[in-house]
Parts: sequence; C-alpha cells; structure tokens
Amino acid sequence: MEKLVYALWKGPEDYAEFNKRLLGPLRKKLSKLGADRLQINVVDDTVAPGAALCQEKLRPGPAALVSFWLNSSHIRKPFEKLLEAEAPRIAGYAVTESTVLPITKVHKDGTRTQGFSQIALIQRPPRVTYEEYLDTWLGSHTQVGVETQSNFYYCQNIVNRVLTAGSPLWASIVEECFPLEAMTDPQAFYDAAGNEEKYQERFARMMNSCGRFIDVDKIDVLITSEFRFGGWADDYKQPAYESARGAIII
Repeated sequence: MEKLVYALWKGPEDYAEFNKRLLGPLRKKLSKLGADRLQINVVDDTVAPGAALCQEKLRPGPAALVSFWLNSSHIRKPFEKLLEAEAPRIAGYAVTESTVLPITKVHKDGTRTQGFSQIALIQRPPRVTYEEYLDTWLGSHTQVGVETQSNFYYCQNIVNRVLTAGSPLWASIVEECFPLEAMTDPQAFYDAAGNEEKYQERFARMMNSCGRFIDVDKIDVLITSEFRFGGWADDYKQPAYESARGAIII
C-alpha cells in the first residue's frame, strides 16, 4: 500500500463552493473508485480565526489537501483525473507516513475531526543535506514538537516521489491537530495556558529546533478542518511516542 497526498488549488470561486464540491461529489467519486482511508482538509469558516497562523510562500498557495491509500501509485491516474476536474492545479506526492501521535477513535463517515489541522508544506533548504534533514527532523525535532505543543495528532509525511509535473519540491508534509483555542491563543498552542514563562521557553525551544533544518520563512502553512471518510482510525498497537504529557492516544 502507498499513501498519496495531493495539494489542490481553487479557482475564482469562494471557499464555500470549492469545499462543497470536494466534500460532496468528489469524495463520493474517490471512494467509489477505491480510495482507502480517504481524508480531505479544507479551509472553512470554522478555522477562519486561525488565519494569522497561515504562511504563504507560494502565491497563490494551495486551498485544500486530499490524501488516500492505494495498493500502488501506478494506478493513480483515474484518481488524479477526478481531482483535476475539481481544481485548476494539483500537486501529488507519494509519501511514507510516520504517525507520531495517532487518532485511534473511529469517526463516523465524513465527521469533522475535533480542533483544527495545521498543514505544513516544507522544502529542504539547500544548506542542509537530505540525510541531515531527515536525521534532524525525525531524530530529534520530533521530540521537541511533541513536548512543546498541545498537538493531539502528529503525522509526518516523508515525500518519496513527486507524482505530478511542475509540483513544488516539498520534502515533507506535516499534519498536526490542535484544540480550537490554539488558533488564537499562543499559550494554548504551546500547551502553556496561563503561564507566560513556560510559553516563551517552549516557543524559543521550538523555533531553535526548526532553525536547524527549516527556513521558517519559506514554508507554506494551511489552517484547515480535517474530514475522514470511510470510518477509519490510525493504526495503533502501542503508544507511538512518549511525551512530557505521557502517551497521547485520542
């Protein structure tokens, strides 16, 4: 099985119309065609308060993310045709998924995941080799990301191959879910509600860690609502990660 991730750009229509097509007709067609563990992330009114957290290196940037699993990326073309029919531009990637903090509760088909989902689309800086990038990100930064933030879902998608011509050369696509209040409260984002000193310490630790392998002013960040289709949860056999808050299993 392979996980495929597609960024979608929207046309001149507003987000509401674009999202309606993705969450309605498109998801039904993808499911009928055989997309497994289908997930669609959209920008909607629920996450509008988090606009200040967005970053846009690409202009215009993508407006949604669609991911699913197939037996092989070789059979992806019919799925891409469906995506291309709904978006003027798509960018597709085959990825290796590393689920650091899983969501183990099975959602009812099409139910919105609690909180909000932050999507980070990251290019590897030329100053860092590919090996250094992965070693820093997976070897030590992961612990920092878990210990300093209020994320309850943390999925690292390591890009293996770019599937569509002209796509941004992202090295990683990161999905993290946070409580809704973290959109507008930095202390809540860094799991330090009511404690300015803890917030400042965690913010500095996070930024210092990111600076080792990411140019933070050259990434794209979307604040989205996450929808899962087909009634599935992340595979879980043991705690994926131990943090300062203990094993996090949602």
